[in-house]
Amino acid sequence: MPKGSNAPVPTTALRVELGWRSEPGVPDVDASALLLVAGKVRSDGDFVFYNQPAHSSGAVRHEGKRNTAGKVTDTLFVDLARVEAAVERVVLAASADGGTFGRVPDLYIAVTDAARGDMVARFDSTGATVETAFVLGEFYRRQGGWKFRAVGQGYSSGLEGLATDFGITVDEPQHAAPHPAPAAAPPMPPQAPTLPPAVAAQPPATAPAPVAPPAVPSSAAPVRLSKVTLTKAAPSVSLAKQGGTSGALRVNLTWQMRKQQTRGWGGRWGAAHTDLDLDLCALYELTDGRKGVVQALGNAFGSLDRPPYIHLDGDDRTGGTASGENLTVNLDHTRDFRRILVFVTIYEGANSFADLHATVTLRPQHGAPVEFSLDECIVPSPVCALALITNTGGDLVVRREAQYLVPPRGVSPQRTVDRAYGWDMNWTPGRK
Repeated sequence: MPKGSNAPVPTTALRVELGWRSEPGVPDVDASALLLVAGKVRSDGDFVFYNQPAHSSGAVRHEGKRNTAGKVTDTLFVDLARVEAAVERVVLAASADGGTFGRVPDLYIAVTDAARGDMVARFDSTGATVETAFVLGEFYRRQGGWKFRAVGQGYSSGLEGLATDFGITVDEPQHAAPHPAPAAAPPMPPQAPTLPPAVAAQPPATAPAPVAPPAVPSSAAPVRLSKVTLTKAAPSVSLAKQGGTSGALRVNLTWQMRKQQTRGWGGRWGAAHTDLDLDLCALYELTDGRKGVVQALGNAFGSLDRPPYIHLDGDDRTGGTASGENLTVNLDHTRDFRRILVFVTIYEGANSFADLHATVTLRPQHGAPVEFSLDECIVPSPVCALALITNTGGDLVVRREAQYLVPPRGVSPQRTVDRAYGWDMNWTPGRK
Protein backbone atom coordinates (compact mmCIF):
# COMPACT_ATOMS: atom_id res chain seq x y z
CA MET A 1 0.00 0.00 0.00
CA PRO A 2 1.28 3.53 -0.70
CA LYS A 3 1.40 6.08 2.08
CA GLY A 4 -2.00 7.66 2.75
CA SER A 5 -4.00 4.90 1.06
CA ASN A 6 -6.65 2.80 2.79
CA ALA A 7 -8.29 -0.59 2.42
CA PRO A 8 -11.25 -2.35 4.08
CA VAL A 9 -10.44 -5.00 6.69
CA PRO A 10 -12.71 -7.67 8.19
CA THR A 11 -14.26 -7.04 11.60
CA THR A 12 -12.50 -9.97 13.16
CA ALA A 13 -9.32 -10.92 15.02
CA LEU A 14 -6.26 -9.54 13.22
CA ARG A 15 -2.55 -9.89 13.80
CA VAL A 16 -0.49 -6.75 13.22
CA GLU A 17 3.17 -7.49 12.53
CA LEU A 18 5.81 -4.78 12.72
CA GLY A 19 8.98 -6.03 11.03
CA TRP A 20 12.50 -4.96 10.12
CA ARG A 21 15.92 -6.39 9.30
CA SER A 22 18.39 -6.86 12.14
CA GLU A 23 21.97 -5.76 11.52
CA PRO A 24 24.86 -4.45 13.65
CA GLY A 25 24.01 -0.94 14.84
CA VAL A 26 20.26 -1.25 14.20
CA PRO A 27 18.23 0.01 17.20
CA ASP A 28 15.56 -2.11 18.82
CA VAL A 29 12.00 -1.30 17.73
CA ASP A 30 8.81 -1.68 19.76
CA ALA A 31 5.21 -1.86 18.58
CA SER A 32 2.36 -0.10 20.41
CA ALA A 33 -1.32 0.73 19.94
CA LEU A 34 -3.59 3.55 21.13
CA LEU A 35 -7.39 3.35 21.27
CA LEU A 36 -8.78 6.79 20.50
CA VAL A 37 -12.03 8.66 21.02
CA ALA A 38 -12.17 12.08 19.28
CA GLY A 39 -8.45 11.84 18.60
CA LYS A 40 -7.34 11.19 22.20
CA VAL A 41 -7.18 8.31 24.66
CA ARG A 42 -9.88 8.20 27.35
CA SER A 43 -7.27 7.24 29.96
CA ASP A 44 -3.74 5.87 30.07
CA GLY A 45 -5.30 2.39 30.01
CA ASP A 46 -6.00 2.92 26.28
CA PHE A 47 -2.25 2.65 25.58
CA VAL A 48 -1.01 -0.89 24.82
CA PHE A 49 2.76 -1.42 24.72
CA TYR A 50 5.56 -3.48 26.30
CA ASN A 51 4.90 -2.16 29.84
CA GLN A 52 1.11 -2.47 29.54
CA PRO A 53 0.61 -5.47 27.25
CA ALA A 54 -3.18 -5.86 27.23
CA HIS A 55 -6.20 -3.56 27.03
CA SER A 56 -8.87 -4.10 29.67
CA SER A 57 -11.46 -4.90 26.98
CA GLY A 58 -9.36 -7.77 25.64
CA ALA A 59 -9.53 -6.24 22.15
CA VAL A 60 -5.82 -5.37 21.88
CA ARG A 61 -2.74 -7.02 23.29
CA HIS A 62 1.01 -6.93 22.73
CA GLU A 63 2.33 -10.39 21.85
CA GLY A 64 6.09 -9.72 21.73
CA LYS A 65 9.10 -10.17 19.48
CA ARG A 66 10.56 -12.89 17.29
CA ASN A 67 13.96 -13.00 15.57
CA THR A 68 14.24 -15.42 12.65
CA ALA A 69 17.38 -15.43 10.53
CA GLY A 70 17.94 -11.70 10.96
CA LYS A 71 14.31 -10.67 10.47
CA VAL A 72 12.79 -9.21 13.65
CA THR A 73 9.05 -8.83 14.24
CA ASP A 74 7.04 -7.32 17.08
CA THR A 75 3.37 -8.31 17.04
CA LEU A 76 0.06 -6.87 18.20
CA PHE A 77 -3.23 -8.78 18.33
CA VAL A 78 -6.29 -6.65 17.53
CA ASP A 79 -9.80 -8.13 17.67
CA LEU A 80 -11.89 -5.47 15.94
CA ALA A 81 -15.12 -7.24 16.93
CA ARG A 82 -14.28 -6.59 20.60
CA VAL A 83 -13.26 -2.94 20.26
CA GLU A 84 -15.64 -0.85 22.37
CA ALA A 85 -18.27 1.08 20.43
CA ALA A 86 -16.95 4.43 21.64
CA VAL A 87 -13.49 3.80 20.17
CA GLU A 88 -13.21 5.38 16.71
CA ARG A 89 -9.58 4.60 15.83
CA VAL A 90 -6.84 2.19 16.83
CA VAL A 91 -3.48 3.79 16.07
CA LEU A 92 -0.58 1.42 15.33
CA ALA A 93 2.80 2.89 16.23
CA ALA A 94 6.48 2.04 16.48
CA SER A 95 9.31 3.47 18.58
CA ALA A 96 13.08 3.05 18.23
CA ASP A 97 15.18 2.34 21.33
CA GLY A 98 18.80 3.45 21.04
CA GLY A 99 18.75 5.10 17.61
CA THR A 100 16.63 6.56 14.83
CA PHE A 101 14.44 4.95 12.18
CA GLY A 102 16.93 6.11 9.58
CA ARG A 103 19.05 3.18 10.80
CA VAL A 104 16.21 0.61 10.67
CA PRO A 105 16.20 -1.22 7.30
CA ASP A 106 13.15 -2.76 5.62
CA LEU A 107 10.61 -1.42 8.13
CA TYR A 108 7.04 -2.51 7.41
CA ILE A 109 3.65 -3.14 9.00
CA ALA A 110 1.54 -6.09 7.89
CA VAL A 111 -2.02 -7.05 8.87
CA THR A 112 -3.15 -10.68 8.63
CA ASP A 113 -6.29 -12.58 9.54
CA ALA A 114 -5.41 -14.18 12.89
CA ALA A 115 -7.42 -17.34 12.21
CA ARG A 116 -6.69 -17.93 8.53
CA GLY A 117 -3.28 -16.31 8.18
CA ASP A 118 -4.29 -14.42 5.01
CA MET A 119 -2.60 -11.08 4.33
CA VAL A 120 -5.10 -8.21 4.68
CA ALA A 121 -2.86 -5.16 4.25
CA ARG A 122 0.83 -4.21 4.19
CA PHE A 123 2.67 -0.89 4.24
CA ASP A 124 6.43 -0.60 3.71
CA SER A 125 7.81 2.55 5.34
CA THR A 126 10.69 4.25 3.52
CA GLY A 127 12.56 7.53 3.70
CA ALA A 128 13.00 7.72 7.50
CA THR A 129 15.84 9.91 8.82
CA VAL A 130 15.91 11.32 12.38
CA GLU A 131 12.54 9.99 13.55
CA THR A 132 12.48 7.95 16.77
CA ALA A 133 8.75 7.11 16.67
CA PHE A 134 6.26 6.46 13.88
CA VAL A 135 2.54 6.08 13.41
CA LEU A 136 2.72 3.42 10.72
CA GLY A 137 -0.98 2.74 10.34
CA GLU A 138 -4.40 2.83 11.93
CA PHE A 139 -7.73 1.04 11.96
CA TYR A 140 -10.72 3.38 11.74
CA ARG A 141 -14.47 2.96 11.54
CA ARG A 142 -16.27 3.70 8.27
CA GLN A 143 -19.95 3.04 7.43
CA GLY A 144 -20.39 0.30 10.00
CA GLY A 145 -17.13 -1.47 9.16
CA TRP A 146 -13.40 -1.01 9.59
CA LYS A 147 -10.62 0.20 7.30
CA PHE A 148 -6.84 0.24 7.55
CA ARG A 149 -4.91 3.38 6.56
CA ALA A 150 -1.17 3.51 5.81
CA VAL A 151 -0.08 6.61 7.75
CA GLY A 152 3.74 6.91 7.95
CA GLN A 153 3.85 9.94 10.28
CA GLY A 154 7.16 10.34 12.13
CA TYR A 155 8.15 11.91 15.46
CA SER A 156 11.60 13.02 16.57
CA SER A 157 10.54 13.00 20.25
CA GLY A 158 10.33 9.21 20.62
CA LEU A 159 7.65 7.14 22.27
CA GLU A 160 7.14 9.80 24.95
CA GLY A 161 6.35 12.49 22.38
CA LEU A 162 4.02 10.22 20.47
CA ALA A 163 2.21 9.10 23.61
CA THR A 164 1.72 12.60 25.03
CA ASP A 165 0.45 13.81 21.65
CA PHE A 166 -2.48 11.41 22.05
CA GLY A 167 -3.20 12.36 25.68
CA ILE A 168 -1.05 9.88 27.64
CA THR A 169 0.37 11.03 30.98
CA VAL A 170 4.01 9.94 30.97
CA ASP A 171 6.11 9.38 34.09
CA GLU A 172 9.65 10.73 34.24
CA PRO A 173 12.05 8.09 32.87
CA GLN A 174 14.32 6.28 35.30
CA HIS A 175 17.63 5.07 33.96
CA ALA A 176 19.02 1.85 35.39
CA ALA A 177 22.79 1.58 35.29
CA PRO A 178 24.15 -1.84 34.33
CA HIS A 179 25.65 -3.78 37.22
CA PRO A 180 28.90 -5.72 36.97
CA ALA A 181 28.14 -9.31 36.09
CA PRO A 182 28.58 -11.83 38.91
CA ALA A 183 30.91 -14.73 38.38
CA ALA A 184 29.24 -17.69 36.70
CA ALA A 185 28.87 -20.85 38.74
CA PRO A 186 31.32 -23.56 37.64
CA PRO A 187 29.82 -26.68 36.06
CA MET A 188 29.43 -29.66 38.36
CA PRO A 189 31.29 -32.88 37.57
CA PRO A 190 29.27 -35.63 35.86
CA GLN A 191 27.03 -37.69 38.12
CA ALA A 192 25.08 -40.90 37.70
CA PRO A 193 22.01 -40.42 35.48
CA THR A 194 18.47 -40.55 36.83
CA LEU A 195 15.12 -41.07 35.17
CA PRO A 196 13.52 -37.86 33.80
CA PRO A 197 11.54 -35.90 34.66
CA ALA A 198 12.34 -35.13 38.30
CA VAL A 199 11.37 -32.96 41.21
CA ALA A 200 13.17 -31.97 44.37
CA ALA A 201 12.88 -34.36 47.29
CA GLN A 202 11.49 -31.63 49.57
CA PRO A 203 7.66 -31.64 49.86
CA PRO A 204 6.09 -28.66 48.02
CA ALA A 205 4.68 -25.81 50.05
CA THR A 206 0.99 -25.04 49.79
CA ALA A 207 0.55 -22.13 47.37
CA PRO A 208 -1.45 -19.13 48.62
CA ALA A 209 -3.04 -16.62 46.30
CA PRO A 210 -0.30 -14.76 44.40
CA VAL A 211 0.48 -11.12 45.03
CA ALA A 212 -1.60 -9.01 42.66
CA PRO A 213 0.36 -7.27 39.89
CA PRO A 214 0.34 -3.49 39.68
CA ALA A 215 -2.96 -1.96 38.62
CA VAL A 216 -3.41 -0.84 35.02
CA PRO A 217 -2.19 2.75 34.85
CA SER A 218 -4.76 5.53 34.61
CA SER A 219 -4.56 9.28 34.31
CA ALA A 220 -3.83 9.36 38.05
CA ALA A 221 -0.89 6.96 37.68
CA PRO A 222 1.46 8.05 34.87
CA VAL A 223 2.59 5.48 32.35
CA ARG A 224 6.21 4.41 32.77
CA LEU A 225 7.93 4.12 29.40
CA SER A 226 11.41 3.21 30.61
CA LYS A 227 12.71 -0.36 30.35
CA VAL A 228 15.99 -2.24 30.51
CA THR A 229 16.93 -4.62 27.72
CA LEU A 230 19.61 -7.16 28.57
CA THR A 231 21.93 -8.33 25.80
CA LYS A 232 25.07 -10.46 25.47
CA ALA A 233 27.14 -7.28 25.65
CA ALA A 234 25.24 -5.89 28.68
CA PRO A 235 23.79 -8.95 30.44
CA SER A 236 23.25 -7.68 34.02
CA VAL A 237 21.30 -5.03 35.88
CA SER A 238 20.69 -4.07 39.51
CA LEU A 239 17.05 -4.09 40.61
CA ALA A 240 17.78 -1.70 43.48
CA LYS A 241 19.29 0.96 41.22
CA GLN A 242 16.03 1.19 39.28
CA GLY A 243 13.75 1.14 42.32
CA GLY A 244 12.82 -2.56 42.37
CA THR A 245 13.40 -3.15 46.07
CA SER A 246 9.94 -4.13 47.35
CA GLY A 247 6.59 -5.54 46.28
CA ALA A 248 6.12 -8.25 43.67
CA LEU A 249 8.58 -9.11 40.91
CA ARG A 250 6.71 -10.87 38.11
CA VAL A 251 8.78 -13.07 35.80
CA ASN A 252 6.94 -13.73 32.53
CA LEU A 253 7.79 -16.08 29.65
CA THR A 254 5.92 -16.01 26.34
CA TRP A 255 6.81 -18.00 23.26
CA GLN A 256 5.89 -18.72 19.68
CA MET A 257 6.69 -21.64 17.41
CA ARG A 258 7.54 -21.52 13.73
CA LYS A 259 4.70 -22.76 11.59
CA GLN A 260 6.73 -23.84 8.59
CA GLN A 261 8.37 -27.23 8.29
CA THR A 262 11.82 -27.51 9.78
CA ARG A 263 14.58 -30.06 9.77
CA GLY A 264 14.74 -32.09 12.98
CA TRP A 265 17.82 -33.31 14.80
CA GLY A 266 17.52 -36.68 13.10
CA GLY A 267 17.72 -34.99 9.70
CA ARG A 268 14.02 -35.52 8.93
CA TRP A 269 11.59 -32.75 8.04
CA GLY A 270 8.32 -32.23 9.89
CA ALA A 271 5.88 -29.60 11.04
CA ALA A 272 6.47 -27.93 14.40
CA HIS A 273 4.07 -28.92 17.19
CA THR A 274 1.36 -26.42 18.08
CA ASP A 275 0.64 -27.95 21.52
CA LEU A 276 4.07 -27.32 22.99
CA ASP A 277 3.97 -27.31 26.80
CA LEU A 278 6.79 -25.38 28.45
CA ASP A 279 7.29 -25.17 32.22
CA LEU A 280 8.77 -22.08 33.85
CA CYS A 281 10.74 -23.10 36.96
CA ALA A 282 13.05 -21.63 39.57
CA LEU A 283 15.85 -23.14 41.63
CA TYR A 284 16.31 -21.19 44.84
CA GLU A 285 18.87 -21.00 47.61
CA LEU A 286 18.02 -19.02 50.75
CA THR A 287 20.46 -17.32 53.08
CA ASP A 288 19.70 -19.90 55.78
CA GLY A 289 20.97 -22.65 53.45
CA ARG A 290 17.63 -24.09 52.35
CA LYS A 291 17.43 -25.08 48.67
CA GLY A 292 14.57 -26.22 46.46
CA VAL A 293 12.67 -25.83 43.22
CA VAL A 294 9.41 -24.11 42.24
CA GLN A 295 7.70 -25.80 39.28
CA ALA A 296 4.44 -27.31 38.07
CA LEU A 297 5.96 -30.80 38.10
CA GLY A 298 5.04 -32.36 41.44
CA ASN A 299 2.76 -29.38 42.16
CA ALA A 300 5.68 -27.55 43.77
CA PHE A 301 4.09 -24.13 43.20
CA GLY A 302 5.84 -22.47 46.15
CA SER A 303 4.60 -19.69 48.41
CA LEU A 304 4.87 -15.91 48.64
CA ASP A 305 4.30 -15.28 52.35
CA ARG A 306 6.65 -18.00 53.63
CA PRO A 307 9.78 -19.70 52.27
CA PRO A 308 10.70 -19.82 49.45
CA TYR A 309 8.82 -16.50 48.87
CA ILE A 310 8.45 -17.52 45.20
CA HIS A 311 5.20 -18.65 43.60
CA LEU A 312 4.38 -20.19 40.21
CA ASP A 313 1.09 -18.66 39.11
CA GLY A 314 -0.07 -21.49 36.88
CA ASP A 315 0.73 -23.83 34.01
CA ASP A 316 0.14 -22.23 30.59
CA ARG A 317 0.16 -24.70 27.71
CA THR A 318 -0.03 -22.21 24.85
CA GLY A 319 2.58 -19.49 25.46
CA GLY A 320 1.37 -17.43 22.53
CA THR A 321 -0.91 -15.31 24.69
CA ALA A 322 -0.17 -12.18 26.66
CA SER A 323 -0.22 -14.22 29.87
CA GLY A 324 2.31 -16.98 29.18
CA GLU A 325 4.02 -18.60 32.16
CA ASN A 326 4.52 -16.47 35.27
CA LEU A 327 6.60 -16.67 38.44
CA THR A 328 6.20 -14.11 41.20
CA VAL A 329 9.01 -13.25 43.64
CA ASN A 330 8.29 -11.39 46.88
CA LEU A 331 10.92 -8.64 46.96
CA ASP A 332 9.93 -7.74 50.52
CA HIS A 333 12.03 -10.79 51.46
CA THR A 334 15.12 -9.82 49.43
CA ARG A 335 17.32 -10.39 52.49
CA ASP A 336 16.22 -14.05 52.56
CA PHE A 337 17.45 -14.84 49.03
CA ARG A 338 20.98 -15.96 48.22
CA ARG A 339 20.31 -16.78 44.57
CA ILE A 340 17.46 -17.73 42.24
CA LEU A 341 17.89 -19.42 38.87
CA VAL A 342 14.91 -19.10 36.56
CA PHE A 343 14.82 -21.79 33.87
CA VAL A 344 12.38 -23.39 31.45
CA THR A 345 11.91 -27.01 30.38
CA ILE A 346 9.97 -28.67 27.58
CA TYR A 347 7.42 -30.93 29.25
CA GLU A 348 5.85 -32.23 26.04
CA GLY A 349 5.22 -31.32 22.41
CA ALA A 350 8.82 -31.03 21.17
CA ASN A 351 12.28 -32.47 21.69
CA SER A 352 14.23 -29.21 21.71
CA PHE A 353 13.98 -25.41 21.62
CA ALA A 354 15.21 -25.33 18.01
CA ASP A 355 11.97 -23.80 16.70
CA LEU A 356 11.15 -21.64 19.71
CA HIS A 357 11.23 -17.85 19.89
CA ALA A 358 10.67 -16.56 23.41
CA THR A 359 10.67 -13.32 25.37
CA VAL A 360 11.49 -13.07 29.08
CA THR A 361 10.24 -10.05 31.05
CA LEU A 362 10.96 -9.33 34.72
CA ARG A 363 8.45 -6.72 35.83
CA PRO A 364 9.03 -5.28 39.33
CA GLN A 365 6.08 -3.62 41.03
CA HIS A 366 8.27 -0.54 41.42
CA GLY A 367 10.87 0.38 38.82
CA ALA A 368 11.45 -0.28 35.15
CA PRO A 369 10.89 -3.75 33.66
CA VAL A 370 13.80 -5.88 32.50
CA GLU A 371 13.43 -7.86 29.29
CA PHE A 372 15.44 -9.99 26.90
CA SER A 373 14.88 -12.35 24.02
CA LEU A 374 16.20 -15.88 23.75
CA ASP A 375 18.59 -16.50 20.92
CA GLU A 376 17.65 -19.17 18.43
CA CYS A 377 18.67 -22.56 19.75
CA ILE A 378 21.32 -24.42 17.71
CA VAL A 379 21.69 -27.52 19.91
CA PRO A 380 19.22 -30.34 20.75
CA SER A 381 18.24 -28.80 24.09
CA PRO A 382 15.04 -29.41 26.12
CA VAL A 383 16.06 -27.02 28.93
CA CYS A 384 17.22 -23.40 29.02
CA ALA A 385 18.62 -21.38 31.94
CA LEU A 386 16.96 -17.97 31.56
CA ALA A 387 18.14 -15.64 34.33
CA LEU A 388 20.27 -15.83 37.47
CA ILE A 389 19.20 -13.48 40.28
CA THR A 390 21.93 -13.07 42.89
CA ASN A 391 21.89 -11.24 46.24
CA THR A 392 24.97 -9.00 46.13
CA GLY A 393 25.32 -6.94 49.31
CA GLY A 394 21.56 -6.77 49.80
CA ASP A 395 20.92 -5.87 46.16
CA LEU A 396 19.35 -8.35 43.75
CA VAL A 397 21.29 -8.43 40.48
CA VAL A 398 19.62 -9.94 37.42
CA ARG A 399 21.89 -11.63 34.90
CA ARG A 400 20.69 -12.80 31.49
CA GLU A 401 21.82 -16.42 31.04
CA ALA A 402 20.01 -17.70 27.90
CA GLN A 403 21.96 -20.96 28.18
CA TYR A 404 20.59 -23.95 26.27
CA LEU A 405 21.68 -27.16 28.00
CA VAL A 406 21.84 -30.70 26.60
CA PRO A 407 21.20 -33.38 29.25
CA PRO A 408 23.36 -36.51 29.13
CA ARG A 409 21.48 -39.64 28.21
CA GLY A 410 19.06 -40.62 30.99
CA VAL A 411 19.55 -37.38 32.97
CA SER A 412 16.55 -35.14 33.59
CA PRO A 413 16.50 -31.47 32.50
CA GLN A 414 16.16 -30.40 36.15
CA ARG A 415 19.22 -32.34 37.25
CA THR A 416 21.11 -30.97 34.24
CA VAL A 417 20.43 -27.40 35.35
CA ASP A 418 21.36 -28.35 38.93
CA ARG A 419 24.74 -29.69 37.78
CA ALA A 420 25.51 -26.70 35.57
CA TYR A 421 24.89 -24.18 38.37
CA GLY A 422 26.03 -26.17 41.39
CA TRP A 423 22.81 -26.52 43.39
CA ASP A 424 23.73 -30.07 44.49
CA MET A 425 20.21 -31.29 45.32
CA ASN A 426 18.69 -34.77 45.44
CA TRP A 427 16.03 -35.46 42.77
CA THR A 428 13.24 -38.01 42.46
CA PRO A 429 10.89 -38.77 39.52
CA GLY A 430 7.63 -36.84 39.47
CA ARG A 431 4.69 -35.84 37.32
CA LYS A 432 2.03 -33.13 37.08
